[in-house]
Amino acid sequence: MISVGFSSALCVRPVVSFSNTIRGVHNHGIVTCLATSMSSSSMTVARDAEYELESRKYELLNIIQDTQRGLVTTADQRSTIEEAMVVVEGFDAGKEIDLSKLDGTWRLQYTSAPDVLILFESAARLPFFQVGQIFQKFECQNESRGGLVRNVIKWSVPRLLEENEGATLIVSARFSCVSARNIYLKFEEIGLQNINISDDLQAVIAPAILPRSFLSLQILQFIQTFKAQIPVTSPERQSVGGLYYLSYLDKNILLGRAVGGGGVFIFTRAHALIC
Repeated sequence: MISVGFSSALCVRPVVSFSNTIRGVHNHGIVTCLATSMSSSSMTVARDAEYELESRKYELLNIIQDTQRGLVTTADQRSTIEEAMVVVEGFDAGKEIDLSKLDGTWRLQYTSAPDVLILFESAARLPFFQVGQIFQKFECQNESRGGLVRNVIKWSVPRLLEENEGATLIVSARFSCVSARNIYLKFEEIGLQNINISDDLQAVIAPAILPRSFLSLQILQFIQTFKAQIPVTSPERQSVGGLYYLSYLDKNILLGRAVGGGGVFIFTRAHALIC
């Protein structure tokens, strides 16, 4: 009985030939090699695309380097900048804006917006007015459809305030995402703060020769802590707003366009801002 059962077991056991085994191993090897090759090709394509993007971004920033943030440009330069912007924008076309990437502080590097260029032009003409750095600070880390943005302008009056950063003007606005790339800004408030008077003015208000009077110290403290906020909305007045197209965004650079011919903006990430 044992021999019959053993024979039956031998009869029903599938036969696997050595040649079939070798063929299966060979085919599996081909599939593995193909998958590895495809993965390597995909990585190469992605790496080449990233290199191309970084090169185009570098070219754009290099073109605007000597324009004094847009104040000194010719028609040919503006055309070249526009072409370079379009190339960079093409790498991010059609993607929805990522608010987690937008969140943070951005430093203005270039603009063609008339309402900003007039500040630069005034500073260039008037000896008693200076414009320092200009930032946009977005607060939208945990938001899905909008947030808060502050336009921060550092400015000064020579000999009265510290150079370039004597005072800070802040224009605050709420923004909402109205499409994949468009945001609508609703301006809320204009503020003045962080007044840093010059050493010369401090010497006039509170001379270095002791003792300083209590009144002079109070005046210094009042100026340094002064903060004014003026709302731009009221029940009788409709809020001023604007539509902006965020044409490119990554962790280092932000490109935008004011819808309706209001100019273009190029920002780079700023890692620190006190406002």
